[in-house]
Amino acid sequence: MPTVDLVIRGGQVVSPEAIIPASVAIDDGRIVAVGHDDLMPAGREEFRADSLYLLPGAIDSHVHFRDPGYPHKETWATGSAAAACGGVTTVFDMPNTKPPTGSVEALQMKLRAAESSYVDFGIHALLGDDTIDVLEDLLEHGATSFKAFVGNTFGNLPAPTDGALLEAFEILAPLGIRTTVHAENSSIMARRQKRMEEAGRIDSQAHLAARPEVCEIEAVSRIVHFAEWTGARIHVAHQSSADALWVIREAKRRGVDITVETCPQYLLLNTEDMIRLGGVLRVNPPIRDARHNQPLWDALCDGTVDMIATDHAPHAIDEKLRDSIWTCDCGFPGVETQMALMLSEVNKGRATLMDYVRWSSVAPVRAWGLYGSKGVIAPGAHADIAIVDMNRQGVLSHGLLQTIGKLSPWNGRFVQGYPLHTLVRGRFVMREGKLVTEARGWGRSVKSIQKMPVPQPRNVPSATRNILQAPTGAPQDARPQVDAVTPAHLR
Repeated sequence: MPTVDLVIRGGQVVSPEAIIPASVAIDDGRIVAVGHDDLMPAGREEFRADSLYLLPGAIDSHVHFRDPGYPHKETWATGSAAAACGGVTTVFDMPNTKPPTGSVEALQMKLRAAESSYVDFGIHALLGDDTIDVLEDLLEHGATSFKAFVGNTFGNLPAPTDGALLEAFEILAPLGIRTTVHAENSSIMARRQKRMEEAGRIDSQAHLAARPEVCEIEAVSRIVHFAEWTGARIHVAHQSSADALWVIREAKRRGVDITVETCPQYLLLNTEDMIRLGGVLRVNPPIRDARHNQPLWDALCDGTVDMIATDHAPHAIDEKLRDSIWTCDCGFPGVETQMALMLSEVNKGRATLMDYVRWSSVAPVRAWGLYGSKGVIAPGAHADIAIVDMNRQGVLSHGLLQTIGKLSPWNGRFVQGYPLHTLVRGRFVMREGKLVTEARGWGRSVKSIQKMPVPQPRNVPSATRNILQAPTGAPQDARPQVDAVTPAHLR
């Protein structure tokens, strides 16, 4: 049997179905064998993982690495270093950078910036009124997916009109590409914030009052209808409220291709923390009342919510600590702390390690077309592995974070369960809890391995391509023939 690059011996390999004692052989960046230690080939390097667990590296579908445009907040080097030290091996970056990732030129700028990444990555390009005509060009040049800011957030990108959103879904449905949606109603939020500002309210709770749960209910409902009509694939970002879960459950029951993420802050924090931390905790959607926490946990457990993401969104310290809540930038770092927070909840009995692997690895790679290459510890897959110690205890601290934005709501929080080592395609990018600086630039785009399932478009009469022209041979006032498939609840 030939010698391989690395053999990890003596660990416990975790999948969504089981935890088994096994060794893992790695060669040329991929896993070549998983099984009994006696059956493993010799390795040029051998690593003992006794009493440790081998998890597929976490896939974070929602990060803001701020590069290009805001290097004082974050860069690809610092953001991906934070990911590596958090057991995250692949990230998907959001388009609200400067310039926004809504043109081929802006996408190429971002891809150049990402050449310094420690971890693998996908790029969500911008879906807006001004990008409809270049969606396919963006895909051709390296975008993996799209993001529609139906609710406003940092960068103040205009929300796409309903007409543009529907047209984009008509284009993307036959391609099988998934669109992430920030689902809040911008009109309601803008009016309420203006009214409160005029009344002189600058307290932290004003942010929550400006973005009530109905904003999420309405926006999720709207995108579900457009997706159901067209067959487009959608992904709901940072699900924050219990009240919108029924919309998602019903959509999934009807067969809408919808995936959903929530974040540790919506599972573990509430308005009591917002009162205590003020602008540090300003984020969109807002941190809500405690009544939402357990229903979101329940939704993760029953599959209504598919995955964990972080909405990692760092800012400079002075941009978060301001007197008025309206002038505190929205977001905070999270990619480095997610795994420790969730493993701590596993240790408390709220979930199993198998559940966590399903939420952090398997569901994301299925959503973004990476299953088989990533998200599993199995022969043929990339050797993306987080090696964790479920007994390691500690306290999360601002000062230990790799991110530039060293202001975290998790500062001072006790955790039990840490990633100690992270491998990306067989290479250590974090070892013994320390960043391997020589691995900077090791990350690669996942575009070349992305294989989305066969698309299932509906009610798309070559839609947008024929908006400005009548069908060949038809009178100019004739309507194109549409093979409409109307969902039962809309008939």
